[in-house]
Amino acid sequence: MAKIKKGDLVQVITGAKAERGGDRGKQGKVLKVFPETNRVLVEGINRVTKHTKVGQSSRGSKTGGIEVVEAPIHVSNVAVVDPETKKPTRVGYRTETVTKDGRTRNVRIRVAKGSGKDL
Repeated sequence: MAKIKKGDLVQVITGAKAERGGDRGKQGKVLKVFPETNRVLVEGINRVTKHTKVGQSSRGSKTGGIEVVEAPIHVSNVAVVDPETKKPTRVGYRTETVTKDGRTRNVRIRVAKGSGKDL
C-alpha cells in the first residue's frame, strides 16, 4: 500500500538545510510517483539544470537551451504533512465498514498518526 500519493503535501526531511542552498524543511505538492524506483517528483524541490538540444517547433520558434526542472527524490527523504498541524507526520491506516447500494465492505483509510485526521 502506497503511503505517499499524487497530490499529497510533503516536506523534505533530509539533506542540506534551506539556508545553505538545500531543500530540507521545504514543503511541496507531489506531482508524480514512480513506484518501481520508490521515487516521487515534488513541485519546487530538487531543481536541477538541464541542457536540451536546440530545435524548432512546428510554428518556427526556437526550442531548447538551459532549463531548470524538478528531479525525482527518494520517498524515504520526504514525509507527508499533517493537515491540522502543518508538520511532517507518519501515515497509518484505519479500516471502516461502509454500506453502499446494499453491499457492506471494509475500506482502508489513510490517517495522519499525529492528529488522527484523514489524509
